[in-house]
Amino acid sequence: MQSSVRPVGFDTETLGIQDGERVIVFTESRDTAEALTDFLGDHFTARKFVGQSDTDGSEGMTQTQQQETLEAFRDGAFEVLVSTSVAEEGLDVPEVDLVLFYEPVPTAIRSIQRKGRTGRQTEGRVVVLLAEDTRDEAYFWKARQDEKRMESELRALKGVAGDIEAALAAPDGGATSGSAGDGQAGEGGPTAEGDGGAPPGGDQAGLDSFAGDDGSTAGGSEAGAGGPTPAGDPADEGTEDGVLAEAGTGEGEGAVEVVADQREMDSSIARDLSTREGVQTRLETLAVGDYVLSDRVVLERKTVPDFLETLTGGDRSVFEQVGDAARHYARPVVLIEGEDLYGERNVHPKAIHGALASLAVDFGASVLRTATEGETADLLETIATREQAAADREVSVHGEKQSRTLDEQQEYTVASIAEVGPVIARSLLAHFGSVEAVMTATEEELRAVEGVGEGTAERIREVTGSDYEPGG
Repeated sequence: MQSSVRPVGFDTETLGIQDGERVIVFTESRDTAEALTDFLGDHFTARKFVGQSDTDGSEGMTQTQQQETLEAFRDGAFEVLVSTSVAEEGLDVPEVDLVLFYEPVPTAIRSIQRKGRTGRQTEGRVVVLLAEDTRDEAYFWKARQDEKRMESELRALKGVAGDIEAALAAPDGGATSGSAGDGQAGEGGPTAEGDGGAPPGGDQAGLDSFAGDDGSTAGGSEAGAGGPTPAGDPADEGTEDGVLAEAGTGEGEGAVEVVADQREMDSSIARDLSTREGVQTRLETLAVGDYVLSDRVVLERKTVPDFLETLTGGDRSVFEQVGDAARHYARPVVLIEGEDLYGERNVHPKAIHGALASLAVDFGASVLRTATEGETADLLETIATREQAAADREVSVHGEKQSRTLDEQQEYTVASIAEVGPVIARSLLAHFGSVEAVMTATEEELRAVEGVGEGTAERIREVTGSDYEPGG
């Protein structure tokens, strides 16, 4: 089975099916499934296949309708089945000539289940569509890495089973070299689809055939009875004749783990980490931080423009985020990524110094700098390795965003005025004693506070004393 990656620009030439061939197009949302069915219906005979429950603006399919659709598909009544995840498992979906992912999925199990709809008896194809520079790429590489790790673990388990069988079979208790079914990708074991076993003859394709875009084929004897896997596959490195890969080599046991927040998928960092040997990535919706590297280290990542936005009257959430991180992790880290921190915008260096000092002194956060996403990925791997391998710590995701205390709300209110950062806000509140007193103070009184210059005092009075004019 040939697996290829193509941009998301999608036309009928992508399918390239011939008379009598069948295609399953998988997509995540029901809306997309309906849109693709309409689009492909102009060129092929296509039907949608969705779940039983009704959703807003879309009716589900009854069990009878689902069964009738699958039977018609099996009998060749139409060429293209456009399905949501309902066709991934648990249904008797007929074998097809092409499986097309309209978008990738982030888990190996779902990827394998989809790919298992083709290449069972004859050669099949898998095409994965990606939107460049989006989370699609991270999802694809993460699933591929997990599939290879699963294959490595299965190889190791088969090797152990073979040794045990050989030891039990030998009258003198001795063990023979090799293992039962050595090199066999499907004999007697679960198929990639998990449907209870391979067809007679042992021709079920192994996980190698579904791993990526290396041009390997599925469904033939190459992937079955003792045939070679594609050259350069990390799962085969270091193997010897009759000896399968050991558990824990490469990407399995002993690898460090980096937990990334789903919102970080807009960057290339998680995708980069997911392709590195010895690093496992896991995607979650984190309540605290952007990356969790151990039970005590959480990292909040800010680009230079994002960080400077916190100092110019925009979003000041970085201080709230770091405050949450400091409550739940012993070693919070703030990483500022990008060049020219002091020249990106017209922000006074003292304001930047004050913010950095506040993060380090008031919140106890380590502030680190990188120039590019690649450097950030390197740093994350280094910290994770030091924490998990050198310090023998485990990854533990915990913490929830907490409501601000009264003093934090007061500081936030004063700091929200343009050109007033958290450090000056604390000085103003300490000097005047309340938010109200700060807001009613004269320019002369404001300038008496350490760190408040003429421009800042004028701005505070302008904001607090001017009449409200919507749209002005």
